[in-house]
Amino acid sequence: MTHAMLKGSNVPLEAGTVRAVLRWAPGQGVPDVDASALLLGPDGRVRSDEDFVFYNQPRHPSGKVWRLGKKRVAEGLTDTIQSDLPGVEPDVGRILLVASADGITFDRVPALCILLYDAAVADAEPLARFEIKPETGAETALICGELYRRGEGWKFRALGEGYSNGLKGLATDFGISVDESEVEEPSSSQPLPPEQPTSAVPQQPPAYGYPQPTSAPPAYGYPQPVPVAVAAGPVDPNFRLPPQGPQFIGR
Repeated sequence: MTHAMLKGSNVPLEAGTVRAVLRWAPGQGVPDVDASALLLGPDGRVRSDEDFVFYNQPRHPSGKVWRLGKKRVAEGLTDTIQSDLPGVEPDVGRILLVASADGITFDRVPALCILLYDAAVADAEPLARFEIKPETGAETALICGELYRRGEGWKFRALGEGYSNGLKGLATDFGISVDESEVEEPSSSQPLPPEQPTSAVPQQPPAYGYPQPTSAPPAYGYPQPVPVAVAAGPVDPNFRLPPQGPQFIGR
């Protein structure tokens, strides 16, 4: 059964590997939307720049959180983040699931929602669904929800917290330094791949609120990333996003 989520509500997760699918309806004047993830340590901030998973850095060094990329489906367009929750490093308490829109406001993005799936089950209905309604419409980045530890397990909380200064403002609030002069708007001209047929596959708690502005091959035909062992280090004060990164808008 799919849990229909309200803002601020939460649901326990029994699935080990979950797929968070950001979905919206395309159309004339609708901006391109990108999904990202931030892995937060005990202090509620990233431990290093490597804790920012986005399309220019699509896989976390641990190999446990990665971006699957965009697809065209019957209901619209999707961008997806997948997480192997049992393998996430113990000092990561939360994984933020983020949407950004190339500096264009989310009042121009219709039918925006996030759906959570058990990645080990093909053709399953969503575990949870959250229809995201921006509070002002002027947001250019949104924290759609979070995966967070509760005891020995994980839960999902629906959020919909917005930033009017884009992914730059959001990332800065959680410990990432961004140099606007080195960032260019990504190209959205590349065609989306068609939806692939699916096949069966074998098989503390943080306070609510934010600063204001392996396994078997996965289901659905997505590729399984190869874990890469990279030692995590302290936050690099000189970290800069690559030149192909998202368009960031100042406050």
